Amino acid sequence: MDVMEEWPEIEKAATEKRREMVLQGPAVDKKVSSGRGLPSNIYSLTLLNYLEVSQCPSLTEIHEDIRHLTNLQSLILCRNKLVSVPDTIGSLKSLKVLDVSVNNITVLPEGVTQLRELNTLNVSCNKLEVLPEGLSQCTKLSTINISKNHIRRFPADLYSERLDLLSSLVASDNCIEELSGDIHQLPALKVLDLSNNKLSEIPSDLSDCPKLKEINFKGNKLNDKRLEKMVNGCQTKSILDYLRGKGRVRQGEDGGDADGGRSADKKKRQQQRKKKEKVAEEPDEVEEVNKMVVRVLHVSDAPTALTVTVSSEVKDVRPYLVCCIVSGMNLKPGNALKRFLMAQTKLHEDLCGKRTIATIATHDVQLLKGPLMYDVKPPTQLKIVPLGRKEMTAVELIRHLHLEAEELRKQKKRQNVTGLHKYLQLLQGKSLYPCLVDAEGHVISFPPITNSEKTKIKKTTKELFLEVTSATSLQTCKDVMDALIVKMAELNKFTAEHQEEVDSDGEGDGPLQPVVSSEASSQLIVQQVRTVDQDGNLKVVYPSKTDLSKDISNLSVIW
Repeated sequence: MDVMEEWPEIEKAATEKRREMVLQGPAVDKKVSSGRGLPSNIYSLTLLNYLEVSQCPSLTEIHEDIRHLTNLQSLILCRNKLVSVPDTIGSLKSLKVLDVSVNNITVLPEGVTQLRELNTLNVSCNKLEVLPEGLSQCTKLSTINISKNHIRRFPADLYSERLDLLSSLVASDNCIEELSGDIHQLPALKVLDLSNNKLSEIPSDLSDCPKLKEINFKGNKLNDKRLEKMVNGCQTKSILDYLRGKGRVRQGEDGGDADGGRSADKKKRQQQRKKKEKVAEEPDEVEEVNKMVVRVLHVSDAPTALTVTVSSEVKDVRPYLVCCIVSGMNLKPGNALKRFLMAQTKLHEDLCGKRTIATIATHDVQLLKGPLMYDVKPPTQLKIVPLGRKEMTAVELIRHLHLEAEELRKQKKRQNVTGLHKYLQLLQGKSLYPCLVDAEGHVISFPPITNSEKTKIKKTTKELFLEVTSATSLQTCKDVMDALIVKMAELNKFTAEHQEEVDSDGEGDGPLQPVVSSEASSQLIVQQVRTVDQDGNLKVVYPSKTDLSKDISNLSVIW
């Protein structure tokens, strides 16, 4: 490691006590090349919970000092030229996501098996020949991707019942010669991809995986030519039924043994299978029906993705911001919009600490003109059309709100003020006010007070732009946004399940029509939004893999 090369982004992250850092692309690669690796001070950013260093062909190693970043929850080191990963990675006890895909790694260190919180492991597109023994100690693993390597077999403990959360195992394009019948011991397995390997048999025990929904064995030369034909053209259910039938045939053959011992064992095993199916499959069906589904759309998959640039001047005013776009929220029926606005108010009162901790704002995407800028303005220059009012400056708005507060206090003879008026003290003593500005220079949000009538959501709104700002921390913004999206999923599911009347034109003056409940209609799609600094460097993308990750039993997040 050579620290001679200047890395202002690392110094800035240290000064601002950032919790996320992304280093990627040609400019970063040039620094890595000239400095012979990453600078040593990157390993002193101990507050980081998300670190991404990607697309740097000159990066061939990560120093063992990575062990100091003990708060890391996501470590993304993809698309470099790493030849190894230090064993000290086992010290990252909070790590949930490890992605070292598309490198030149030949061996994974045993330290990986010490990552007790790990739920996602992606080592695809490397040069691995074996996986380390002991992965069963990572009992929270839910997704493993080892595709496009040179692996010949799975370690025995990968079939362990301890991996009871493992739902996706992708091992395509390897050299795997055998799949053990112990695969049925993985109770949560839903996706299994072993395409383009060297399998000759598929164990009938695979049909005993109670939750298996998707399998892929294409490109394997199987001894059973009928089965080979099926895996290249049939649905998962048909293949599993065929395997189940083969298992019964074998049981029948074994039943002819003179001593009857094998027959008894097989009968007992069959009873255990039925019991397992009854216990595991039926609750799963109920669980799937009751699930709230949130699908995440990656920013690279969105051709017209919005970007928010953050001015350096917000640092001393209200520095933290996360944003995303949500579609699939049905606000038309009955009181759906009212319920959503009430839920937002409740979040402001509780989780947001009466807006002292964070503030939520929502906008109709169709009325936004991007790209957006999160900036500050003097109170006399900040002009906005507040919700339900005409255009005015921030000074005028604050004065109006103060007058209204006094009038309400007199009328209702209360000591406390209500509504927006109770948030006025949050701006006292500020010479600059934070604001979100569109591409035409219009202020669409003035946190923590109000957002603009211009982008107000209505019953007909199909896509919502969500923003959360805070003076406390970035993680606070993320926690509030997580809670908001979960609440939106709950409300959307409630709307889908209850028959409510809706105006045919959605505006309140058309004929009323009943809503047809639909499972699909309750799914939310959350599109990632990037916030960048004025030089175009990424500050944060929401949601990332560590977001929306809280253990909510009835919420399914699809990446």
